[in-house]
Amino acid sequence: MVWYQKFEYAVGHWLQKTAEHVFGCVLCSPGCFSLFRGAALMDDNVTKKYTTKATEASDYIQYDQGEDRWLCTLLLQQGWRVEYNAASDAYTNAPQDFTEFYNQRRRWVPSTMANTIDLLRTGSQTSQKNSSISKPYILYQILSIIASILGPATICLMISGCLTLILDIHPNVALFLSVVPPVIYLILCFKLKSDTQITIAAIFSVVYAFLMIATALSIISTAILLQTIWTPSALFIITMVLINVITAALHPKEFPLIIYGFLYFICIPSGYLLLTIYSMVNMNNVSWGTRETGGPAAPKPPTQTITQRILQAKCCNYPCWDCGKLEDQNGQGTETVAMNHMPNTDLTSEEDLRDMELRSQNIEQNWVSQLQNKSYDFPLNEGHLVKEEEDFWTELQKLYLEPLTVDKDKQKTIVKDLKDLRNKMTFIYFICNALWLVATFTIQAIGTSVTITVPKETLNLTLTDTEIHIDPIGLMFLFGFTVILLIQFFGMLYHRIYTFIHYVAYSSMKSRNRSRASDDNVQVRDMLETELEDSTYSESLTIENTSIIEKDLGTLV
Repeated sequence: MVWYQKFEYAVGHWLQKTAEHVFGCVLCSPGCFSLFRGAALMDDNVTKKYTTKATEASDYIQYDQGEDRWLCTLLLQQGWRVEYNAASDAYTNAPQDFTEFYNQRRRWVPSTMANTIDLLRTGSQTSQKNSSISKPYILYQILSIIASILGPATICLMISGCLTLILDIHPNVALFLSVVPPVIYLILCFKLKSDTQITIAAIFSVVYAFLMIATALSIISTAILLQTIWTPSALFIITMVLINVITAALHPKEFPLIIYGFLYFICIPSGYLLLTIYSMVNMNNVSWGTRETGGPAAPKPPTQTITQRILQAKCCNYPCWDCGKLEDQNGQGTETVAMNHMPNTDLTSEEDLRDMELRSQNIEQNWVSQLQNKSYDFPLNEGHLVKEEEDFWTELQKLYLEPLTVDKDKQKTIVKDLKDLRNKMTFIYFICNALWLVATFTIQAIGTSVTITVPKETLNLTLTDTEIHIDPIGLMFLFGFTVILLIQFFGMLYHRIYTFIHYVAYSSMKSRNRSRASDDNVQVRDMLETELEDSTYSESLTIENTSIIEKDLGTLV
């Protein structure tokens, strides 16, 4: 799963983010590697609306299931621009098992669709307020969301072509066989628990992976036997490989990620068919899915709790205290426990109360020295907030940080509304896919009267007297994916040139600043050397002061 996500994140940024940046602006800046301008967050209808509590069923999908996407939607509607910087480095943690991955994407899929539809719904007003969102860009997003909605049907068409190629059966029979497993899985998702749904999806994913491997080998064999590449399947494979290899080559530092592209390819049915079904059917489940404990908290070992391990992580350390061992100013370790996370026990003895007070004092006495040890550039002094600022933070906690009160009657209504919303959206979503498949099946049944005939061309691009008939299934599949892919590819090429110019300009400026800083250091060194050579000045210096100046000279050198 981690390997799959490595390539997914890479190709998503290489192609999708760059295309959005070039043709308009990025629709979602992932929360794990984002930098926001404070003025943008504090603008009208951004943070104020972002902190709005969800009250309707659709609000839970749009607001809470993908909060980074929701924040970017508000920024774009307010006129701000979201960009992708390919020259920056960022890191994040990814789900490491199949269940966690499916639960994470179960939140993302409906939220992405809800925010995109909301942005398109207000497209005319947003384009007037935001110069980065033009009418052609809105058209591009419409094509993207149509391709996303019809993704399951497109995958069924691809699997149908696979079965036709491998089993040598009639395309209509292959189309029927390709639709049966997703329909069965859709029905089971309405009947079974979430964990069982994911288990079935995992089994189907393995079967589809073997089918994809067999299909790739069959396409290559068929191209060699027919001595031509002018078939929809062969053209698609060649186009995908060329675009991904060229794209990876233009990202040299990330080029090794192309190795995981094979795993991504064989997992396409799982990621675009089974995962979509699972996400739509479980849309009414608005829990986070990857952070809940799943029931009452189990007794934690007294040595180190989950909270303590999180706070001790390098990326999550509080600057004010550690929940493990605190070092006092003499370097001695002192065991402390976070007061807010102590077990709910009755402490009645004076000894326990004194122990708590001592631990609290250790925290207050040591966090300044801890922070000072991590900062070598400038001295840090402990201070106190003024009364106005302290009142501000206290009021902020009351408004936004206290736990939300739960109205059980309202919660029951929301649960019912979420199920109704799930049923409506699932019906509309899969009816669109069914209509697409029926249209394709009908065209296929008509026969060769609607096929496209092209002259056969050999592997060395030499025309022959024979002709090749491209069937409607292959044509629709090829057209659906290739158009979006080519748009993203050309956007990536432009963005690579833009990034290269940006990098050269930054490197030149950095080199110039380094040279200027070096000149300043030379001037300071000359001044100090002159002072040391002055006999009158040297006689008045103490040994200690002389050593200080010599140390400064050594640092500069």
